[in-house]
Amino acid sequence: MAMEHSMQSNTIVDVLEKVLDKGVVIAGDITVGIADVELLTIKIRLIVASVDKAKEIGMDWWENDPYLSSKAADNNTRALEEENKKLQERLESLEKKMDTNRLNTTNQSN
Repeated sequence: MAMEHSMQSNTIVDVLEKVLDKGVVIAGDITVGIADVELLTIKIRLIVASVDKAKEIGMDWWENDPYLSSKAADNNTRALEEENKKLQERLESLEKKMDTNRLNTTNQSN
């Protein structure tokens, strides 16, 4: 009995190892409709692979997602801080122009 369990475990591990090494793609579409009128289409794409295999085939989207990667979150924070700084400078410049225009208008009316 122990021998049978061990062989089953090895087989499952082998299959899992091959699946993660090579990758498996499952794709399908679900369409919901009434009286030949399509109301909803859901496209389902699933890939099961190791992280290394996914990177090898160009699937590394999680590295740029700030919710999944601390590096991406840091980059996103830096970009937002830079954008905020530029907007602040632009706002200050516009406020100075408005003050100058207001001062010129006041001087002209006197």
